[in-house]
Amino acid sequence: MDSSSRPTVYIETYGCQMNVSDSELMLGKLAASGYDAVDRPDGADVILVNTCAIRDHAEQRVIGRLGELRRFMGPHTVVGVTGCMAQRLGPQLLDKAKHVSLVIGPDGYRALPTLVEGARRGERAIATTFDLEEHYEDFAPRRFDRVKAWIPVQRGCDYKCTYCIVPTTRGPERSRRLAEVVREAHEVVADGMSEIVLLGQTVNSYDDGTHDFADLLRAVGAVPGVRRVRFTSPHPNDFSDRVVAAMAEVPSVCEHVHLPMQSGSTRILKRMLRRYTREGYFDCVARLRAAIPGLALTTDVIVGFPGETDEDFEETLSAVRELAFEDAFTFKFSPRDGTPATRMPASETVADEVASERLARLIDTVRTASRARNLRLLGSRHEVLVEKVARRGQELLQTRTRDFKTVLVPGDESMLGRYLTVELTGTTGSTFTGAVVRERQPLPMAG
Repeated sequence: MDSSSRPTVYIETYGCQMNVSDSELMLGKLAASGYDAVDRPDGADVILVNTCAIRDHAEQRVIGRLGELRRFMGPHTVVGVTGCMAQRLGPQLLDKAKHVSLVIGPDGYRALPTLVEGARRGERAIATTFDLEEHYEDFAPRRFDRVKAWIPVQRGCDYKCTYCIVPTTRGPERSRRLAEVVREAHEVVADGMSEIVLLGQTVNSYDDGTHDFADLLRAVGAVPGVRRVRFTSPHPNDFSDRVVAAMAEVPSVCEHVHLPMQSGSTRILKRMLRRYTREGYFDCVARLRAAIPGLALTTDVIVGFPGETDEDFEETLSAVRELAFEDAFTFKFSPRDGTPATRMPASETVADEVASERLARLIDTVRTASRARNLRLLGSRHEVLVEKVARRGQELLQTRTRDFKTVLVPGDESMLGRYLTVELTGTTGSTFTGAVVRERQPLPMAG
C-alpha cells in the first residue's frame, strides 16, 4: 500500500520515562503493521493515550483529556487507553468513556495491532493480563528522542511501598537478559545516539539470573560509541559494593544519581515500608559520594503521609539541608485505591492545608539551597550534550552536563547530539545559561 493510504496513529504519553519507552514500543509495533505515526490527534485513525496511575491528579487529567479528544474523532476513529491507568481501572474506563474502544495494560502491547483492527470493526476489548515473560525483545521501538535512548532493563516491582500503585499496575519484578540490553545498546549507537538511560522501577536491583546491575553497567558502558550511561530510578537498598564500584570505574557512567528518599523520618519510612532508615539512607549517600567525586544527587520527597507529625516533617527538612540535593521532585501524599496507605486510620490523615504548607516550605528549602550552589558554579566549565532546541525563535539550545545540570546555549538545530565545552555565565536558580568554549571531539571508537 502507498504511504497516502496507510492508516495513522497518534500517541499521547503521560507519566514516567518507562511510559515514554512503552509508547516508543507501541509506535514501533504499529509502524511494523503498516501504520504511520502523526504528531497531532486531528484526523488520526487511531488515538492512544498512554497513562500514569501514580497520583489521582494524573488520572483525573487523563479522564478530562479523553473528553477533549472526542472533538478530533472521525466516524471510524479508534480511541484506546494504555498503560498503568488502563491496568488499574480496566472495564471501568469503558464504562466512563463510551468512545474508548481499547483498554490495554503494560503487558498487552504485543496484541496491539490485532486489537486495533478489531476496534476498527467496532469491537471493544480489554487486555490487562500480566505476562511475566514479556520484555518485547522482538519489537523495534520508534524513538522520539534522537540524542538519548531510553532502554528498559526491568519491568514491575517487588518492593510494595504502602503508598505505591506500581506493583498493582506493572506486576512483579523481572529483568531482561543482559545480552538483549547490550544488543539494543549497539543498535542505539548505530542509529547515531551516544547517551543511554537504563530504566527500571528499582533499576539497581536488576538480576537476570546470571548478572547483576554492576555487570549490566560494565557491559553497556563497554559498547563502542556509548559516551554517557544514566539510570533511573534506583532504590537505596540496592547499591551493593559491586554496583558502586562499577559506577566509579566505568568512565561513561555519569556523575548523577536520582535517589528517592521520600521522607527524612525513620518512623514515616517504616510506615511507607521503604525498608531503610534515615541513617541507612545517609549511609548510602555517603558511600556513593566517597566513591564518585562530584556526584550530584536529586531525589523524590512526599509530604503529608498519614501520621506525619511536625517533628517528622522537620526531620525531612533537616535531611534535605544536610544532604544538599541538587534538586527534588516534591509531592503531597495522594491516596491510591488498592494501596495499604488507604487503609490507615482516618485519624492519621494530614489535613490538606497542613500538607500544602509543608510542601511550600520544602520547595523553598530545596530552591534556596540549589540557587546558592548554582551561583557558586558561575565561571566554571563543563562538557554538555546538546539535547534539543529550547524555544522557538529564541535560537537557544537545551544542553545537559554529565551531572544533569541544564544549560541553555546559543545555537541551532544542526548542533543536536554534539558535545560542547561551555562556561556557565548565568543562572535562574535552577537552570544555567552558558557560552560555548569549544566543540568536544568524539572519543575514539573501541574495537
